[in-house]
Amino acid sequence: MEEKFETTGQISEEADGTAQSLKYSESGIHTDILKAVREMGFEVMTPIQEQAIPVLLDGKDMIGQAQTGTGKTAAFAIPMIQGVDPEIHKPQGIILCPTRELAMQAAEEIRKLAKYMQGIKVLPVYGGQDIGRQIKALSQGVQIIVGTPGRVMDHLRRHTIKTSHIKMIVLDEADEMLNMGFREDIETVLEDMPEEHQMALFSATMPQAILDITGTYQKDAVYVKVTPKEVTVAAIKQYYYRVAKKDKTEALCRLIDYYQPSRSLIFCNTKRMVDEITIRLKEKGYEAEGLHGDLSQNQRDTVMNLFRNGRCEILIATDVAARGIDVSGVDAVFNYDVPEDIEYYVHRIGRTGRAGKTGRSFTLISGREIFKIRNIERVCHTTIKERKIPTPADITKVKAGKLFIEAIEVMESKDLTEMKRRIQQSAEENDYDVLDLAAAFMQMSMGDEPEEIAEEKPYPEKSRRDRDRRGRRDRREDERRDGARRDRRDSERRDAGRRDKRDGGRREADRRDRKSGERNMDRRETERREKERRDRDKRDFKKGKTEKREKGGIYAFEKFLSKKK
Repeated sequence: MEEKFETTGQISEEADGTAQSLKYSESGIHTDILKAVREMGFEVMTPIQEQAIPVLLDGKDMIGQAQTGTGKTAAFAIPMIQGVDPEIHKPQGIILCPTRELAMQAAEEIRKLAKYMQGIKVLPVYGGQDIGRQIKALSQGVQIIVGTPGRVMDHLRRHTIKTSHIKMIVLDEADEMLNMGFREDIETVLEDMPEEHQMALFSATMPQAILDITGTYQKDAVYVKVTPKEVTVAAIKQYYYRVAKKDKTEALCRLIDYYQPSRSLIFCNTKRMVDEITIRLKEKGYEAEGLHGDLSQNQRDTVMNLFRNGRCEILIATDVAARGIDVSGVDAVFNYDVPEDIEYYVHRIGRTGRAGKTGRSFTLISGREIFKIRNIERVCHTTIKERKIPTPADITKVKAGKLFIEAIEVMESKDLTEMKRRIQQSAEENDYDVLDLAAAFMQMSMGDEPEEIAEEKPYPEKSRRDRDRRGRRDRREDERRDGARRDRRDSERRDAGRRDKRDGGRREADRRDRKSGERNMDRRETERREKERRDRDKRDFKKGKTEKREKGGIYAFEKFLSKKK
């Protein structure tokens, strides 16, 4: 659904993201692309795809506001692929991404979508990779380039990427690129584009810096928006568990054993903790790998390939290292540490529950961290349910059930005559019960018993009424103590006055001078504190205006649109 505005500004149309689900086959997409889409297992478009693809196929500039994991890559990749001329062996589309990982993932997805489009080559270019290899690949003819801003700009300066045939450029996760300091690089790339080209910009938020770019480099852009509440937590079941810090690793293992996720992400707040948890999980027999900023690019690529290909079931990462990771099929996200920033929480759990699937997130908390959970619930307008850590009996039941299923599959698919003969013979020779032997085999397969976990007592949460009541009691108690102190001081002053009177007027005069000096000091101190308070209020006010200007750009943006109706 599009609504047109009569305006001379940069934004002429808006798509509200409320259209009904559309099948790929009904969208005018090239049959060879449709074949690839079906092979990838997709039939119905996501909201951002449904709104963006027709706009981009029509050749219009576009602004797409959507979170990671909403199907953005296909939304811009399909129109770009369809617009490429395979007979021209020169760059015709450029996609800028904030990280190497995201560039590699986007390039891989575009290759899958272009599988049956003969002659279309896709190349990721990013820092940390041999530029000589990239130059060689570019010289052999590439139509679509996916890269980080710095490396693309480097190639433009070397003239190893020529822009004369560029038809479309995409800024993916534009707000993230700006946060990472790529604004000048992005603008350098955009200024090198031919006069006639199409530009699409995708961003989760719309700060003023994004609006500045759209205003400068886009013309009559269509605005497409998918609200965060539709794509972040709606399809994700969220739970938290109270557990002592010393028992967190054991609690984590129990959750993994109980829920049996085929692919999971574990988030830690520090690189040291990533290394520690990776080692401990590997020692316990889990297929786990760690990812953080201290790893080389080759190590990062190896880890991501293992996780993407399913040879590693568990990826443990920091928020920074996981930035740009977009792996499908993540069943569960574990917050080993509660993130300090609510935005990180949303980004973390948003890596599961994608493509119409239900995901789960599990957060381990201790003590006062319950207040962080409450704050997340308040800000995100969501509910995070409390659950108990699974008991050893729960784990045994789940493991036994899985073993029974596997055993039945073996019984139905293989000849067990020889195995049964051997077991029967061993039981008779050693006077063992066959059932005991079966139980022993099962115990061996299930591994060690879970370690004990001490129950974490809930941290007391007071209601606002309780806090107010307690505050009033505290104030009354303070007032009583202050009154007692004043009485003691008054009594001491009277006694001192009597002593002064006996000792003569000189001491009384000294006391008056001293009290006068104290009053002057008190007055100066009061004035100093008041000045500091006023200065602080001014700073906070200016900071608030700045933050509103930076973070709330989208409100100004939407207000701008409403004025044009």
